[in-house]
Amino acid sequence: MKQIHRLILKSYIGPLFVTFFIALFFLLMQFLWKWVEDFIGKGLEWNIIAKILFYASSNLVPLALPLGILLASLMTFGNLGERYELTAIKAAGISLMKSMRSLIVLTVIMSIGAFFFSNNVLPYTNLELAKLLYDVSRKRPELNLKTGIFNNDIEGYSIKIGSKNQETGMMYDFMIYNHFNKRGNKEVILADSGTITITPDQKRMMVSLFNGRSFNELNESKEKRATPEYPHRHDKFESQTIKLELAGFEMKESDAGIFKNNYQMMNLDQLSYVIDSLYIRYEKRKNTGVGRLLRYNYAKYDSKEYLRELNFADSADVSVPFDAAPISDRKMINTDSVFNAMSPEQKQNAVALALENVKRTTESIDTETEAMHDRIKWIRKHELAWYRKFSMSFACLIFFFIGAPLGAIIRKGGFGMPILISIILFMVYYVMTMAGEKFAREDIIPVFAGAWLSTFVLFPLGVFLTYKSVKDSTLFDANAIKSFFVRMIKPFAKKMKIEQKDQIES
Repeated sequence: MKQIHRLILKSYIGPLFVTFFIALFFLLMQFLWKWVEDFIGKGLEWNIIAKILFYASSNLVPLALPLGILLASLMTFGNLGERYELTAIKAAGISLMKSMRSLIVLTVIMSIGAFFFSNNVLPYTNLELAKLLYDVSRKRPELNLKTGIFNNDIEGYSIKIGSKNQETGMMYDFMIYNHFNKRGNKEVILADSGTITITPDQKRMMVSLFNGRSFNELNESKEKRATPEYPHRHDKFESQTIKLELAGFEMKESDAGIFKNNYQMMNLDQLSYVIDSLYIRYEKRKNTGVGRLLRYNYAKYDSKEYLRELNFADSADVSVPFDAAPISDRKMINTDSVFNAMSPEQKQNAVALALENVKRTTESIDTETEAMHDRIKWIRKHELAWYRKFSMSFACLIFFFIGAPLGAIIRKGGFGMPILISIILFMVYYVMTMAGEKFAREDIIPVFAGAWLSTFVLFPLGVFLTYKSVKDSTLFDANAIKSFFVRMIKPFAKKMKIEQKDQIES
């Protein structure tokens, strides 16, 4: 028995390492494809690139490990079945589950290790990767200019370009807001075209502009005038060069405090604490919003100011000030009596004022609803991160109990068939995971169901395949399927034959 376990472990360990690193490599290539534009041309040192790749690889382990286990288990048992070694093991009186026992123990250990990795190592690597990517994005800020989007990387300036010639480096439709003096949007420069270069010492960015105009809103005179004046200065230029200081944009390590409050940088204890705090703030904000709505918008109480707006201050009892009395002691305005005593002009003003109040209240409710939706969406992201610590680890077990029985059934080793089946199953798992989390964030399904949706889908498949392999059943029995359809069609065929016989006799 020990020899069999040693044989199976030896057959499994090699493919596991190979498939794990292959999966990790392809996932890392996807990461590089996403960030390659932000790395090119920034003169990054090799150690910085190595750190980025190392931390990015660590973040991809929770995805690569289940895929590696699935592919390795498929290959191992497919090879054993193809070489009739599984048949020999079963002929010796050893069931498939007994032969899988050592691999089950190994997979459980890897699942537990994956959980501790996700809970303790992954928050740290996420934090370090976020810091590095942020530092890289701040180096050579001219390369971060995207067409049609304002860039605020340079302190005191907001820059937007309309288009860019990748071959010549010429940029078009410049718009530069100068916020350096913190006067708002009072200084703006527009130019048809321009170029951006960095000085050799990497301390200044030279913006050369061509065929442009500058607008500068000047301070208004303090003298009081009946009609306010808005003095400004308008200059035209054929060419102009602006020097922007790049102090602080050299490649240096950022403070971890910028990112540590993100849910991706937290372990289970931190996530639990933050989720409780966010729910407390959410309930407090909700109660405050409801109270404010009831207090100021639901109904108009006795108020001299409100009646004065209608020029009707003497038409109702206003003995109870609005802000002084508690809600239970306030007296509602008898709107019917007040409205009937008004003149036509006052009625028209009252209706207009009521409509305006309704409009403001509706806008306030919409704004508050959107803010509360954003808050609960942020809470769900933390809850999904909490569940993900467990679901990613449990996926290792599920993929093993899918891959090992399926390999024993199809009896095809090598890389061909196992890779094809693994890619299809992993795509199903990944799509279901992303869909479940999206449904949970949008409050379509509960967070628990969204976090475990892929598990709910694949777990029955693992149970089914394990049962079929233990019973030595084929995955799709052609004779059984044929007999099933024959039994389904036979009553209808018999009925049709009787009807045809009756027609002939008649």
